[in-house]
Amino acid sequence: MPRIVPVEREQTEGEVRDAFDEGLARWGRMTNMKRTLLHSLPAYRALMEWYSLFETVKTFLGERLAIIFAHAISSESHCLICTTYMRRILIEWGENPNELKLDAKGGALVEFGRALSRHGNRVPDELYQRMAGFFSPEQLVALTAFAALMVATNIINNVLEVDLDEYLYEYRDRKPEDGLKAGQQTQDGLKAGQRTADR
Repeated sequence: MPRIVPVEREQTEGEVRDAFDEGLARWGRMTNMKRTLLHSLPAYRALMEWYSLFETVKTFLGERLAIIFAHAISSESHCLICTTYMRRILIEWGENPNELKLDAKGGALVEFGRALSRHGNRVPDELYQRMAGFFSPEQLVALTAFAALMVATNIINNVLEVDLDEYLYEYRDRKPEDGLKAGQQTQDGLKAGQRTADR
């Protein structure tokens, strides 16, 4: 059971109704997380900036590494919705999310995502220096800001115990050691051109 029941379209009016309809037009559906956020329009608008930052980091990471980065962050945060969201994309690409093939840059990126998701959000100097060898200051700021919004969505889902959307059920990682509980959730995308649209 979610701690806050997601809003239904018929319960909305004014700017919230407009945001709901804009979301439907843009993504084709409004997920449990989005409908939970619509209880607070400023919160909804703030977290929807995830998409702008995702497009920014994609320009220098490429879509695959951007998704893997988001997956690493969400997995470390034990967010079932966000982890499953990214798992679906990777699985549909023919990859095993538990056995990703990564080069040195990809490996550093995953370590960076996991490190900044842990308590205190500290990144060891050695790891930061490795990242600085692959990315410019501008890119590092964008990556860190994107990670911050990724963690923010993880927090919303975990704290408010947002339900996993049904279309993601089959993509869950059912290994007990991954630490994902039934009350913790995740998100996903649609088709090749809409893979991140359903967050």
